[in-house]
Amino acid sequence: MTNEQKQYATKTMLGLKLPTDPRWVNIAEKNIGEILIDHAYCEQKAASSCISLIIQFPEKEKLREVLMPVVSEEWAHFRMVIKELDKRGLSLGNPRKDLYVHQLYEGMKRGGSREEQLGERLFMNALIEARSCERFRLLSLEISDESLREFYHELMISEAGHYVNFIDLTKEYLSENYVKQRWNEWLEMEAEIMKNLEMRGDRVH
Repeated sequence: MTNEQKQYATKTMLGLKLPTDPRWVNIAEKNIGEILIDHAYCEQKAASSCISLIIQFPEKEKLREVLMPVVSEEWAHFRMVIKELDKRGLSLGNPRKDLYVHQLYEGMKRGGSREEQLGERLFMNALIEARSCERFRLLSLEISDESLREFYHELMISEAGHYVNFIDLTKEYLSENYVKQRWNEWLEMEAEIMKNLEMRGDRVH
């Protein structure tokens, strides 16, 4: 697949405005153990984030209905990544600071209605899932380890589904026009973050 085709897929499938630098996957493959460790923590944080949303917005029944299965899936993914680490004789090690997620968090709007506050959390989670999906797709296409290619292909499909879950939930609680405008603002912000973020082979994001 050419770089132009990859960029087209990124924009049409996920809405991301800036594709990952193609050099990232080559660097990541050389540090696949570090990628797996970081990936494990990403899955753990994703499950924790969904639990936090359910607890902080207990009156939102649709939110709970949609996110409870996501919690189970994310935790299952965590266990899958741990299994891959075990196969390679690698330990989980200490969590790493995710500068990408930190900068997304800093870009959240504060204040507004309770629904708008919820929307900000959902938009951020949707973006994390979209970027994870894009990077898992690159790993599934480019790395030489056949078992890991299949592993990341499976996870790519799941992450895409979670991305849709979060976007659909924003439309449950906010107007279509608001969602469209604010989501585009998030996409623009994320592209700027990606443009200025150091490219590292030991991080999923």
